Amino acid sequence: MTKFIYLYRGPAPRASDMSPEEGAARAAAFGAWMQRVGTGLVDVGCPFGDGATVRDDGLEGTAHGLIGYSIIEAADIDAAKALTNGLPFLAGSNGECTVEIYELQQLG
Repeated sequence: MTKFIYLYRGPAPRASDMSPEEGAARAAAFGAWMQRVGTGLVDVGCPFGDGATVRDDGLEGTAHGLIGYSIIEAADIDAAKALTNGLPFLAGSNGECTVEIYELQQLG
């Protein structure tokens, strides 16, 4: 099995923008997705807070767009993509949210 990182890109959902019922429904949907992925979910990850960028020319800026990550194990990139089925983050269907998937390479 190979490890992959999911990088979540899109508008950050704010708990203050959701009713308690919406928050509970979102938590239940993520719980159902995590249960479906099972042992393939190596690290559920977490949302990102404030960030910064540092470029190779020394300029700095504000990081934006990435809002969190998860790490999963799958046989290959196609299997890693298939595990996004049912992921509540992708439920909006308006094109604002994406999951970027990268294979994690071993050093050495």
